[in-house]
Amino acid sequence: MKLSERIKQSRSEEPEAPSFGTVTTRANDAADAKSPTSVDPVTQLKRRAQDALILRMGPALWDASTSASQLDSQVVRELSAVLKEEKIPLNDAEREQLVSEIIDQALGYGPIERYLEDPTVSEVMVNGIQGIYIERNGRLEETDAQFFSEQHVLRVIDRIVAPIGRRIDEASPMVDARLPDGSRVNAVIAPLALDGPQLTIRKFTQRLLTLGDLVALGTLNEQLSGFLAACVEGRMNILISGGTGSGKTTLLNVMSSMIPENERIVTIEDAAELRLQQRHVIRLESRPANIEGKGEVRARELVRNALRMRPDRIVVGEVRGAEALDMLQAMNTGHDGSLSTLHANSPRDALARVETMVLMAGFDLPVRAIREQVASAIDLLVHTHRGRDGVRRVTRVSSVDGMEGEIITLSDIFEFEAEPGTDGGVAGVLRPTGVRPKLTERLEEAGITLPAELFGAPA
Repeated sequence: MKLSERIKQSRSEEPEAPSFGTVTTRANDAADAKSPTSVDPVTQLKRRAQDALILRMGPALWDASTSASQLDSQVVRELSAVLKEEKIPLNDAEREQLVSEIIDQALGYGPIERYLEDPTVSEVMVNGIQGIYIERNGRLEETDAQFFSEQHVLRVIDRIVAPIGRRIDEASPMVDARLPDGSRVNAVIAPLALDGPQLTIRKFTQRLLTLGDLVALGTLNEQLSGFLAACVEGRMNILISGGTGSGKTTLLNVMSSMIPENERIVTIEDAAELRLQQRHVIRLESRPANIEGKGEVRARELVRNALRMRPDRIVVGEVRGAEALDMLQAMNTGHDGSLSTLHANSPRDALARVETMVLMAGFDLPVRAIREQVASAIDLLVHTHRGRDGVRRVTRVSSVDGMEGEIITLSDIFEFEAEPGTDGGVAGVLRPTGVRPKLTERLEEAGITLPAELFGAPA
């Protein structure tokens, strides 16, 4: 007999008295009876066991003074007692599996735990208790997993944000955080989220990618791989642009890994995501205001402070506001080889966004002066895009050549030529345009010579 059938039989033999005799459990059982999506007896058993566990252990479940191993053994002990009270004959394998799944719910990240551990899943989206969606291979999928209640979602969010000193409550209902592995987390709760707590987690692969991996994934080709490696080694200032989820941070991580070991690197981020493997790396993270509205440290202050830390390279995870001005000044004052990302639809739009963000610094600067700063600071723009087939690609690489009148001049070096795919995806080739950029002269001064055929020109 299957486990679910044995549970049904056991419950039918005791129709009036829930195993744990609690109001919470009866309410959950009543809800299960009414809800057509929650009638699985195994799910009901897990819910009753979790409710009983919370009642038995109380605040001990969230006691920071208890070590992880102590808490684990306490939970296993209490759960074993709870499952005994159910009077359902479980074999060792079933009991071990149930205990493991209930611990995930009570101590881990609940029903999303398995997706966070699944290397094929790149994003997890929780829409309150209405549903959990995942992104796999660039495509959205609806799962059959579900949180028990809004309180359950809030407990998981709390478990994510508390260890890094962030908070989420009615006074501060929106938070950016990260998981221990660096995965990016965004959470929004009431009163901003009208349909229950919303949680979005963008995962990062545990395996450190290389340029070769990106070539294999179709993000770029061998020609562009060699060109980007030369630009990082030659200390070009590079800005990576693209839409949400287009692979900007992944590409920044890979390119940052090519910075020589003997250089001092300072990284600045809102939520620490970069994983540089060099030994001499200083990681800085901005801080939101506390409950009294004090103590905020913005990315702009961190960029300015980084200039006092004797950096060889400054890597800004993402430029979002007034820190753009300080970043441009850093690039123009001897900190060559800096890298950053920003949201934009094209390289030209990226320059316009930088211009807008400089104006956010509050200085009444002439537009021409800003553009001259941008043109002299940024050497290379790399634009990424996620296609309809879910593949993240570099679609354009442009060099910044200077100013012509009031306009910043760009030269496209590589461009993705797309053709409609038969499966609704995108087929195409990333090709050099035949333009040899001006920055190759600076690369040659640094001892790096690139062959003419790299740019599509005859040797």
